[in-house]
Amino acid sequence: MLIGIVGKPSCGKSTFFKAQTLANVDIANYPFTTIKPNHGTGYVRVDCVDKEFNTKCNPRLGYCIDSKRFVPVELLDVAGLVPGAHEGKGMGNQFLDDLNQADVLIHIIDIAGSTNEKGESVPPLSYDPSNDVKFLEHELDMWYLRLIEKGWERFARTVNQEKPELNKAVAKQLSSFRVTETLMEKVIQKLNLNPDILKWDRNILLNIATELRKATKPMIIACNKIDIAGAYENFERLKNEFKGYLLVPCSAEAELALREAAKHGLISYIPGDNDFRLIQEDKLNEKQKNALNFIKKEVLERYGSTGVQKVLDMAVFELLKYVAIFPGGVNKLEDQHGNRLPDCFLMPPETTALDFAFKLHTDIGNHFVKAIDVKSRRPVGKEYVLKNRDVIEIATSK
Repeated sequence: MLIGIVGKPSCGKSTFFKAQTLANVDIANYPFTTIKPNHGTGYVRVDCVDKEFNTKCNPRLGYCIDSKRFVPVELLDVAGLVPGAHEGKGMGNQFLDDLNQADVLIHIIDIAGSTNEKGESVPPLSYDPSNDVKFLEHELDMWYLRLIEKGWERFARTVNQEKPELNKAVAKQLSSFRVTETLMEKVIQKLNLNPDILKWDRNILLNIATELRKATKPMIIACNKIDIAGAYENFERLKNEFKGYLLVPCSAEAELALREAAKHGLISYIPGDNDFRLIQEDKLNEKQKNALNFIKKEVLERYGSTGVQKVLDMAVFELLKYVAIFPGGVNKLEDQHGNRLPDCFLMPPETTALDFAFKLHTDIGNHFVKAIDVKSRRPVGKEYVLKNRDVIEIATSK
C-alpha cells in the first residue's frame, strides 16, 4: 500500500512525514524544501489481538506497545504543488506523475492560513485555506485530463469503427489509472454519456477525469497547524464547506516533538494517544517543559491527539476500508521461530478467506480446504468475508 502526502509548499508535509517515519528529511519554512520525493515507512495503529489470547505478540514487521499494534505502510512525500502544477509549474508534472501509484492521498493544508498559495509565509488567518482544497482538486483533475487526452483522438476513432463494449474499451485505455470495467460503467451511467465516443468533447473528458480522480485517488484532509490561534474556527468552517471529505485537525510539529522526546527516553508516548508521561523530567530544560505543557494543554487535551496518527488510520481504515487480519492457529499462535502472532496483514474490503490464503502463499491458496476463525474456533468456507482483527487459520490438503 502506498499513501501519498500532498499539498502546497510549507504547509507542513515534510514535518508530517518525519513525524510518522522519523526519517532525516529537510524541513524549512520556505517553498520547495522537498525537491525529490521522500519515501518512508509509516505505521497504522490497530488494537492487537494478543490481549484477547492473554499473551504478548512478537511482530516480524512493525511493533506493538501495550497491545497497540503498529503495522507498516509505505509513505511518499512529494514536493509542494502550486497552482499550475499540471502545466509543469514548480516541477508539478514530475511529482504528480510520482503519485500515480498511490492508493490514497493525504492532503496537508495550513488550516491557520499562515501561508499563501505559493507557500510563502503570511500573517495567520490572512489566507483562506479553503482555496488549497479547491486548487488541489483542480490540479489533480487537470493532470488526469492531460493523461486521458494522450492519444485520445486516435483511440476514439478506433472505438467508433470497431464498436467494442464502451466501458471495456475505455477501461483498457485508462488502465494506468487503475480504472476497471465496473468503475467505467458507473462513470458512463452517472454522467449519462453519449454512446458515440466521438461526441465526447474536452468538457466531457474533464468530467470523466474528475469522477476517476475521486474513485481512484480518495483523499483525506489533514488540517495542520491547528494549534495556532484562530485555526479551529477555520477548521469548523471548512468542515461545513467540504462535507464530502474527512477533515482531521492535527499538529505535525507537536507529534514530531513527542516522538523525538520518546525516542530519546524523555517521555513515554504511544502515537495516537491523548497523553504522555514524563520519564526523565530532570533532563528537560524550561523551554522543553513549556513546549510539552503547551502540547498537552492546547493539542492533546483539546483535540484528543495530535491528529497525525489519526489521519493515517482513517485513510487506511475509513477511506480505503481495509481490514487488519492476523494469521494464527487454534492450537498454536507461534511461527516456526516461536514468535507469537508475528504477522498482521492489511487487506482490502470484501477479502475472502480464499483471497487471504493466496495472500499468504500461492500454494496455500491452491490447496485450500477450509479456514478457521481462531477466536470462535469455528470453520468457515472460502467465501467467508474477513472482518477487521480476525485471526484466521488456513487448512490445506497438503
